[in-house]
Amino acid sequence: MAEKKPISKTYLDLKSKVWDTGLCSGCGACIAVCPADALYFETGGDSTTPKSNGYCKAAVDDVPCGACYEVCPRLDEQPSSLLGDYLEITTGKAEFDIPRKQSGGAVTAILANALETGLVDAVVTVTEDPWTLKPHSMVITKSEALIGQAGSRYNWWVPLVSALKEAVVTQKHRNIAVVGVPCVVQAVRKMLETDHQLVLPYKKSIRFVLGLFCTESFDYEKLIAGKLKNEYALEPMKVCRIDVKGKLEITLNDGTQYVIPLAELEDTIRPGCGVCTDFTALKADISAGSVGSPDGYTTLIVRTLVGQHLLDSAVASGKLSVGEGEVSLGIIEKLAKKKMARKPE
Repeated sequence: MAEKKPISKTYLDLKSKVWDTGLCSGCGACIAVCPADALYFETGGDSTTPKSNGYCKAAVDDVPCGACYEVCPRLDEQPSSLLGDYLEITTGKAEFDIPRKQSGGAVTAILANALETGLVDAVVTVTEDPWTLKPHSMVITKSEALIGQAGSRYNWWVPLVSALKEAVVTQKHRNIAVVGVPCVVQAVRKMLETDHQLVLPYKKSIRFVLGLFCTESFDYEKLIAGKLKNEYALEPMKVCRIDVKGKLEITLNDGTQYVIPLAELEDTIRPGCGVCTDFTALKADISAGSVGSPDGYTTLIVRTLVGQHLLDSAVASGKLSVGEGEVSLGIIEKLAKKKMARKPE
């Protein structure tokens, strides 16, 4: 008797377990790896979960696939560690001018050096329109472009890693760095650890994962086009920087600062963020954030030998200085514990 093949999961399984239960983070990993381009996000009011155009061959014709199900970070149990495993925790600062840098500009320094030295040939990250602050997932291959796009993004508009397919399949880069918040990092780590045949091109092409500290992500339409513009009369084009350190800090181009308690912004937070317990991007090669370091510096949690290599290379090139100023682990752990409280008993 012929051995029965295991039944392949389809997007319908993902829909029932993640999309329909309010767990979707919006990371876009399922969209990136779908070989049929059958999954997509609508932008605007109905953007909570992905949608299918009905072309899924696994669901319609019983063709084995399941790539989308394989990489979803919300199918795993949420982590229960505050800082995770690491080799060192230090401060970092870019040693060159970065016009719109976030904190110390260390993330940009590490990635710019990696591009210039050939350690990576592409960076998949989120950039934004300076007029509207509307985010875009993008493939960057030149350090000059990366420096011009510096700054953290906390607004959701498109799947955060939707450009990963462009980098791997269309542009055929084979040494890719991915930058993202914890849910993105979790999804990319699943790509790197799987033996699923349809995900292997991603596994073979991603070399470095840089995670950003994150309490939650905000829906662009609700935060920028809604709350900030309508309630606070803040024009997006006048915003220089947005940061989240237990509260939303907005800096305008003229130096004016606004601080908004997160309690006032709960209706703008992505629904799937409510279950995430990962503050420091535990599965990254390097995790980075402004929390815990003096002004003008970035906190860097180096977790793997790959991360250590990229950090050391940036220091050796003179693009990055590290170890100046003490890291306050207390404030990092405080925010991590607050996020950990979301974990169900």
